[in-house]
Amino acid sequence: MMASPHFSNSPIRAALLFFLCFFFTARVSSLGATDTITWGGDVSRSGYQTNHNMDPSVVGSANFGQIFKTALPGNFNGIGPEQVFSQPLVYTGSDGVQYVYLATTQNNIYKLNAKTGAIIMSRNLHVPFLTADLDGCVDINPTVGVTATGVIDPATGIWYFTAKTYSQQFQNGQFSPTATPGRLNGRYYFHAIHTEDLSEAANFPVMIDGTIFRNNPNRMFIGGNQHQRPALLQVGNFIYTGYASHCVQYNFTGAIIGFDKTSGAVVEAYAMEGGPEPNTIKGGGVWMSGGGLAYDGSGSMYFATGNGYSSQLAATGQSVQGRYPPTALEEAAVNAKINDDGTLSIVDFFMPWEKTQLDGADKDLGTSPLELLPTDTFTCPNHKRIGVVTGKSGKTYWLNLDNLGGYQMGANKLDAAIQVYQNENSVYAGAGVMPLGGGYIYINVIQYQTHVFKFSCDSSGNAVFTHVSDTNEKNAYILGVGHGTTTSLNGQEGTGLLWTSDVEGQNLRIYDPIPPAGGGNLNLLNAFNIPGVTKFTRPVFGDGRVYMGTTTGYFYGFGSPVNLPLNCSSPYQFGKVALGNSSNPMTISCVANIATTVTGVTLTGNQNFKLSNIPSTPFALTAGQMLNFTAVFSPKAVGPLSSDVIVNTTNSVTGYSTNTPVTLKGTCNSAAPLLSISPNTVSFNVVAGEGSSTESAIFGNGGDSLLTFQNISYSLVSETGPWITPNVTGNGSVSVGQFTFTNIPTTIPGNSVAAVNIVYAPQSPGNHAVYVKAFSDGGNAILDVVGVAGTNPVALVEFQTPDGTGWVPFSNSTPFTFGNVLEGQTSYLKLRVTNNGSANAVPLSLTVSKPPYGLPGIVGAVNDIDLTEGTILQAGQNATATLYCSVPKSQVNMPSYNGTAIWTMNTGDPNMGKQQFQFVCNAVTEQVGPLLPNGTAQYEYVGCFKENNPGRQLATSPYADSNNTNDRCITTCYGLGYIFAATQYQQECWCGNAIPIEMDNATDCNYVCTGNANETCGGNGYFHDWARMSLFADSTKFNGNTTSAPLALTQSAGRYNYIGCYAENGAKTLSDKTTSTNSMTVENCATFCSAYTYFGLEYSSECYCGNQMNTASTLTDTSQCSMTCKGSNSEYCGAGSRMQVYQANGTAPSVVSSSTVASSTVASTAAASSTAPAVNLSGYISLGCYNETHDRRALNSAGTSSSTGTLESCAAFCSGYSYFGVEYGAECYCGNSIYVNSIKQADQSGCYMPCAGNSAETCGGPDFLNMYYTNRTSATTSASPTSASATSATVSSTGPTATATGPVVVASTGSYQSLGCYNEVPNGRALQVRSVANSSMTIELCAAFCSPLAYFGVEYGDECYCGSSIPSTSAPVTDGRCNMVCANNPGEICGGPNGLNMYQLNPNATISSSSSSSVALSSSSSLSVTISSTVSSTISSTVSSTSSASPTPTGPTVPSRIGSYVSLGCYSEKPGGRALSTPYYNDSMTLELCAAQAAAAGWVYWGAEYGRECWMGNTLDSALPVDQSNCNMKCPGNSLEWCGNGNYLQLYNYSATLIFIFILDFELYLKLYSKLQFCF
Repeated sequence: MMASPHFSNSPIRAALLFFLCFFFTARVSSLGATDTITWGGDVSRSGYQTNHNMDPSVVGSANFGQIFKTALPGNFNGIGPEQVFSQPLVYTGSDGVQYVYLATTQNNIYKLNAKTGAIIMSRNLHVPFLTADLDGCVDINPTVGVTATGVIDPATGIWYFTAKTYSQQFQNGQFSPTATPGRLNGRYYFHAIHTEDLSEAANFPVMIDGTIFRNNPNRMFIGGNQHQRPALLQVGNFIYTGYASHCVQYNFTGAIIGFDKTSGAVVEAYAMEGGPEPNTIKGGGVWMSGGGLAYDGSGSMYFATGNGYSSQLAATGQSVQGRYPPTALEEAAVNAKINDDGTLSIVDFFMPWEKTQLDGADKDLGTSPLELLPTDTFTCPNHKRIGVVTGKSGKTYWLNLDNLGGYQMGANKLDAAIQVYQNENSVYAGAGVMPLGGGYIYINVIQYQTHVFKFSCDSSGNAVFTHVSDTNEKNAYILGVGHGTTTSLNGQEGTGLLWTSDVEGQNLRIYDPIPPAGGGNLNLLNAFNIPGVTKFTRPVFGDGRVYMGTTTGYFYGFGSPVNLPLNCSSPYQFGKVALGNSSNPMTISCVANIATTVTGVTLTGNQNFKLSNIPSTPFALTAGQMLNFTAVFSPKAVGPLSSDVIVNTTNSVTGYSTNTPVTLKGTCNSAAPLLSISPNTVSFNVVAGEGSSTESAIFGNGGDSLLTFQNISYSLVSETGPWITPNVTGNGSVSVGQFTFTNIPTTIPGNSVAAVNIVYAPQSPGNHAVYVKAFSDGGNAILDVVGVAGTNPVALVEFQTPDGTGWVPFSNSTPFTFGNVLEGQTSYLKLRVTNNGSANAVPLSLTVSKPPYGLPGIVGAVNDIDLTEGTILQAGQNATATLYCSVPKSQVNMPSYNGTAIWTMNTGDPNMGKQQFQFVCNAVTEQVGPLLPNGTAQYEYVGCFKENNPGRQLATSPYADSNNTNDRCITTCYGLGYIFAATQYQQECWCGNAIPIEMDNATDCNYVCTGNANETCGGNGYFHDWARMSLFADSTKFNGNTTSAPLALTQSAGRYNYIGCYAENGAKTLSDKTTSTNSMTVENCATFCSAYTYFGLEYSSECYCGNQMNTASTLTDTSQCSMTCKGSNSEYCGAGSRMQVYQANGTAPSVVSSSTVASSTVASTAAASSTAPAVNLSGYISLGCYNETHDRRALNSAGTSSSTGTLESCAAFCSGYSYFGVEYGAECYCGNSIYVNSIKQADQSGCYMPCAGNSAETCGGPDFLNMYYTNRTSATTSASPTSASATSATVSSTGPTATATGPVVVASTGSYQSLGCYNEVPNGRALQVRSVANSSMTIELCAAFCSPLAYFGVEYGDECYCGSSIPSTSAPVTDGRCNMVCANNPGEICGGPNGLNMYQLNPNATISSSSSSSVALSSSSSLSVTISSTVSSTISSTVSSTSSASPTPTGPTVPSRIGSYVSLGCYSEKPGGRALSTPYYNDSMTLELCAAQAAAAGWVYWGAEYGRECWMGNTLDSALPVDQSNCNMKCPGNSLEWCGNGNYLQLYNYSATLIFIFILDFELYLKLYSKLQFCF
């Protein structure tokens, strides 16, 4: 007898321990086969689940229904019932019992019995956060606690989730919805809960507040502002959580935050708003209607985001490749690689082409999760991995997970998606996914039917989803239809179910997911009503159970059987019985719960139990009557055994099952020895002649007694012999054929095992086998040992040719190449690995495979799945992986560069070994314009430079039109002999010889060229704040220096010194010799005039020499020589009619007196003039001086520049256009409308430059245009309503005021002048003295209301604000936000969202009297009223007195007159009633605000009372005058005014004398007229 072997070999020991644990110990269950431990059942989030025993024949029958309805007892401070937004999880604990785990919005957690719904234990974590702190955002109401679905770690049984609460000082719960702690006292915690007892794990909970985002340190997590809604994701040791906002309010950023599951440490905090925008920009929320962050199992996380406001991508700009995501991930589907340390790297993205429009409409892409479709069904040759997401816009996007699609990368700058389908309405629910039947997708559309799409691959290898069916039922008309969910019975065809939860109608609907063969809608199999089902719920499954949460404090469980007709006290335990024996008979008793008829009693499962004494069937039982029969346990195999007895019945009561299961259990042991061999087959696959391979088999004794082997026989033919005599070595080893067996036992103790080692060492290729039969007193057993000896595998590694038509084998000396890839393009090529060995070759195994996935650079692998470690290829088989070279979008004429990547791989080929396959890509840009002999462009791209800095940066613009390209511009400037060429404003070309002063970031040039949408022609900056140009330079002339000295006046040039700036009056200051060049500099002029005493520069490009100066020229301020030199942007070269003079060895005057400057008789006086010089331009009307804009041209249809430009030449160039404008003396622009941000100026100060070709004409100035309009049919526009002017209220013009096609910005009204559009200050108001808002708003109304304050602004169409100053946080903006028409005049612009049209009072304005005046009462009325001279004089004097300055009061006062109303003093309120009938309330009440309300409605009387109240009416009822001291309550909106008191009115009465000044529109006039019965 051999001694028991000592197990020192670790594989053998592991196998032994497994065998012992599996066969001889009770199994401890930590994860049941039917558990649900993450949202949707798995991390793909597709919601397809096969493991919950959901049989359609049961689910669709009457036997399936509500099992329990559990009341959740929580009710924080009586606020209301508990709500379940976090989906329940189902988990089987160490006790083998399945439980449901719930977390609620009141921060209570529960552990329920999964079968009965009974609450096993519960616990409160924190006080809940109150919805009352969210400023009206009631999406989840009244509490926000746990709202995201957690995850249970199957390795530890720990349940992870987040909870929203308040800071520690509020944990006593002493607050309510009417006395809240405040939003910013909100806190978020990350919890780790033991499922056994609901206790907190060590190191938890972790407070998230204060976390700084890794990718944007300017942002910090603020729990009160954020909302954690998406389901958590576990990947290895990391738990990831996603965050959005509450109703897109407050300063938030969408975010992913990851934690270490053991320590709780934050491993990643990634903000969707990654900068460089200010940290006040919000957006990119990750919420997905509660859907989960997805994971592909190979290193990539997928999710979708909501709208945002960073505006990084232009609506009609350049496309952005998916491999180069913006830092602001808004409206995006995102692929993020999870790095080894838990951090994220964004590797790919998709944004809808209309992203900017979706932002403005708050239509999130990320209302649903990005789900990953099962690749065993949903795969095509060109689309191997597919994801699906649907957004608030109603579009469903099917995306290639290996190439999500970027932004506007599809045809015509649309979406590069596999397919896009427009549904009828918004979708918040994730898609339902059914792999059976060939593959179906289900989209739950709000208010409409659920749509069914059939999957297929077309002939080209592309995925196609075809709309083939719908449900008959429509989804709810309000938000809440749940995420699509599907099940099957272990993946069997024909067993699928589609589950839909909804907030209206039948709340749980179950469909046959396969459309009828003959066509038509899906068949509804079953449906249930569940009051208060939670919106966006996804049904959760256990073992034959489905669970639903609600907002009404109840939790529901559904399943089968609904009710059993018999109570049989199952299960029955027979205990331990020896093999071959039988237990004592056991009586099985069943009591009838209802009257029923037993139709059969049968045994299912194995035949280890026997039944007897069964009454003959059928027989009837009345309620309470008993059925008895006998069962015996007669085991035929060792181990735990069970079977079910099924009692079939026909019931007289509905709602009861037709069968009752009775479970019988027992354990079999063997007193005698019992032989087993595991595994019963051992196989080898080795290379012949390369040593030996060892495996093992376990010989076990499952009996209680010693097992003794009688014989062990061997055969090389079959399990039945013939048997041969083995070769036994001296150490007891047995050799049979190619195999050697060691440690063969002769005995095995009871309940023990012995491991037998088997060595296979073939010397030549072939197939080998030996069959071992062991004979013992514990029975016989057979072991089959087979081996395949082959040759070495041969790895053939190939890469596609750059054109994709062939294959290039690997060579150590040459990297794989993509060839040339153009900027803005992506090339995809395949790497192929083939086992190219002989027919006898062993499999090729990739033991090491490290693809270049998610690494920086232009070359990489599309995923970490293809050719992954563990890939096995049989002889002749191959597998491929796709790599890409993605070259970022860049400007033309840039040098080429290489990108590389390395894939480390060990194929198992001994001749290849471990290799690093290198891939190289040559990134090239298009070379345009004149080319050098080597084929590269002569004009290289230099960079993106600021324009207007402060003047034009290049000398001339040869053209500006809709066919502009960089090629054309470069060629044009080259032909004109310039060093530099630049494109800007999409359509303009500029040439020059001086490099611009300041180079900005490449991203600041963001405009597409009008002639080629794939090229960049300037831009307005990343923050849309300044004009930029795309600059190219002749490499044969440019020295490469991009750094310029700051712009300054050159003090000396050689022997010449600057002596001053001279204003000319007709003749030139110097005139002996002259030249003009677009390369002019101070130094060039000095050289040209070297023989003269003086030289001077004028108009950027002109140089004059002389020995005497014209005495008519007058020294003026140096600042008036303000034009930069055409040849150097660092120097000044005079200006129009301003000569910058230098004298040989001269001395500049130390001071230029103001009197000297004032004596100038040239254009300096004209520059300040309020009107433009009179020019007789036939057919055109001068509109005045307008500002230029930086986000586009004021006139952007065409343009040109000429050194001989005049008004007449510009008019001729712009023939056919409605408008032309001249700028910078030599520039001409055309258009049919004036851009809304270009506003007529109050005077001509910005338009002062003489025309280049005619100094008698004015041609705009730096950033200002003289604007002209032509229309043979003159348009007459009356200003309406009138301003407060006594001279004339009728203003007419023979030309339009701004544009001919829409509302305009009123340039002036009364004594106020427009300042343009200003931003509103963050979290406040720019103008704070007084305000009013009503539907009668016009510019004139607001001006009258705010007079005589220094500033007023209109906002949101109907709001008016007044102030004495503009804070520094409010500044001019040009982003187009001021675009809303005035509420009572659609022809005027009244600001917009967070934007004010700002006006300033002209301090020099005066109002004169006149003997008669004409008042235009409205734009639609021709009514004119003549006022007598007496009344006119009264008006004039009144206006004068009210607008004159007065001493600042030292305390609150009562203005004697406000608008058309005069003060009557303080009046007592009517006893027991109201003196005036109509109230208005405002917490910022002022007397002016009350007056404006009364004037807008035409009331005769108004009075302020109790500080914040304004009362109005046409009659005064029983109010009496009292002493002013009774009205002693200050106005809350102006502490310098009295606003009555309790029961006291500060009263005002309408005054007729001012009616014509302060009438604001004809409607108000009619109201007043009818009430006052005036007669004119």
